[in-house]
Amino acid sequence: MKAMTRFLNISRKIEKFSVIRAIRDGLVSMIPVLFIGAFALVLKTFPIEGYQNFIASFWDGALHRFFDFIYTATFGVLSVYMTFSISRAFARIKSGPNVVQAGAIFSSLLVFFMLSGSFLPTFSLDNMGPKSMLVALISGLGASALYIFFFNLMAKRSKRALSLGADYNFNRMLSTFFPILFVVLSFALVNLLILKIFNVDSFRDLYIKALNGLFSVGDTGFFKGFFFVFLSSVLWFFGIHGSDALEGVMQNYFTPGLQANMDAVANGVAPDVILTKEFFDCFVLMGGCGATICLLIAILAFSRNRAKRGLGATASVSMIFNINEIMVFGLPIIFNPIMLIPFLLVPLVNYSIAYAAIAMGIVPMMTHSVEWTTPILLNGYLTTGSIAGLLLQLVLVLVGVLIYLPFVKMLDRDAERVLRDNFDDFLTFFQKNERELQNLRVTDLNNVYGRFAKELSADIRHDLTSNLMMYYQPQYAYDGHCVGVEALLRWKHPILGVIYPPLVVKLVAESGLGDKLEEVVFRRVLDDFPALTQKYGEGIKISINSTGSSFASGKVLSLMKDLSKEYPLDKINLCIELTEQEAFSINEQTRAILNEIRSMGIKLAIDDFSMGQTTLHYLRENLFDIIKIDGSLVKGLSVSSNTREIVASLVELAESLSLQVIAEFVETVEEKELLHQMGCDQYQGYLYSPAVPLVENRPVGGAAKSAA
Repeated sequence: MKAMTRFLNISRKIEKFSVIRAIRDGLVSMIPVLFIGAFALVLKTFPIEGYQNFIASFWDGALHRFFDFIYTATFGVLSVYMTFSISRAFARIKSGPNVVQAGAIFSSLLVFFMLSGSFLPTFSLDNMGPKSMLVALISGLGASALYIFFFNLMAKRSKRALSLGADYNFNRMLSTFFPILFVVLSFALVNLLILKIFNVDSFRDLYIKALNGLFSVGDTGFFKGFFFVFLSSVLWFFGIHGSDALEGVMQNYFTPGLQANMDAVANGVAPDVILTKEFFDCFVLMGGCGATICLLIAILAFSRNRAKRGLGATASVSMIFNINEIMVFGLPIIFNPIMLIPFLLVPLVNYSIAYAAIAMGIVPMMTHSVEWTTPILLNGYLTTGSIAGLLLQLVLVLVGVLIYLPFVKMLDRDAERVLRDNFDDFLTFFQKNERELQNLRVTDLNNVYGRFAKELSADIRHDLTSNLMMYYQPQYAYDGHCVGVEALLRWKHPILGVIYPPLVVKLVAESGLGDKLEEVVFRRVLDDFPALTQKYGEGIKISINSTGSSFASGKVLSLMKDLSKEYPLDKINLCIELTEQEAFSINEQTRAILNEIRSMGIKLAIDDFSMGQTTLHYLRENLFDIIKIDGSLVKGLSVSSNTREIVASLVELAESLSLQVIAEFVETVEEKELLHQMGCDQYQGYLYSPAVPLVENRPVGGAAKSAA
């Protein structure tokens, strides 16, 4: 356990590095492109012969070209998108407010095309695809960092911006000229030195030749294949498309193996080549690099994290066809220390088990070609021509899931830790600024708090009918008997626990869930009515909160009419509360709505009453039955004579209008006695009971007797 804690601490420190954050943020921003490209690739290469014949012949191959257009515009130039997104993310993290971030992006793109060989007559789309991801990393990070350095250096040395007397935006972009120029000159010099020293066509050509050169010695046996799998996974982990970077190795050393086996069979000789391209596709890289089909199953079956399960469900369609970029970039696996061990280990274990099974004759040699996008199990059966190939894949998947499982749980724990830390910061911010945020949409804030508020809003929407609970706070008369209960909504987040109620109310309102949630609340309370009366006695008043907008629009009235068809509202002492702060203007329509609700036998109460002018108008209109004295007034009774006079006036006014009065937030016997002296004899507050779930409410009268 201590070792795991130390490992997670190291992982968190690594993740804070600006370079790592920029890479991961940049890759995540590419998800829409990856989605589109992945599905275009699936439709283009769907491994059914009849389907392939159809898209090749339909309208003279127009359908195949259609999918190819999309694939080429996405995966075909993947490294260009990667350069742009990583540069943009790095500039956002590292540049100050005065740095023109667009300059960093242009610098990176210029450097990318330079290092990938755009000056060569042989330059093609291949130079902009997955094989150039290392160039994209170097360009996105290196060029951006150098640009920011030159920009800041020039800003310090010259207080006057380069200007040609044009408008502000023109001069602002003009200020990027020299920083971009210096970046381009610097990398041009480096590129020239690389070409001269290593006698290569481009920097991209250098590292591809270097990787291929690692396999130029030794026989094509177990260890060369083992090293191929290891290096491919390592490259992927660092954001480099391992399969494409090592494509030359695959073509030179492993692809010919299948043809050798097929020739052997044709000549009546037993095939003897284990390491073929199909071997790696079918038994090592199931679901893509890292054998991520195993990770997908582990996440879907065992992860507690809703976001990761959602990502898994989304990525599963393409991963069935061994296209896993969405998972690799979205989780992310790249530069994720927690995923390093299983991402490297699972393919190596798969390789070793599969190699041994075939070498011992348990599984036949591969003698049939299959498209690399052919789904798992089907491809294992087809390439070996035996059910043993399928069964071997099942064993490998089971082993892979077991290896990934503890790391998936570790990811969950780490995500929960980050969520709690972020929530603590957000809640502190919200409570500190609660009054100021009343008239602002917290989900519209353009900062970390706004983003976190959006995440919580999404969780509320998901939990609308599951983790939302009703708590009940009883109301007692002075003599100690229970006269009613107020239903209060509580949201129990699966990780964070019960969330601060005012925050929930705020997020619900901003998410547009008020009407839907109101119906859920009313139904929950009415379902609880039999248990409430059994607990507190027949005839108790059940109070439920609603909103001014719901009253004004008539939605509450429509809801009550619908509920009256399902529940015996005429036998339920129901009260709907409306806070004074949510008051709406009185007109003929709203007056009719309120009177019709009351005609159904439903009482109306004003919550948080404190002598507001609008609310006094309601009282003159005789539209309400109950007023609840604002808790801030109750808390001031023992320290302020002015507050006592205000409360006494409220009680006197209510009596003159034949209104019931309930005091909220009654926490001490002194407050209770002062209210009694003023004529208020109904109380709600911690003196009697906090709001608790129905099953945890105190016995009827228990609190009242002890407090009397």
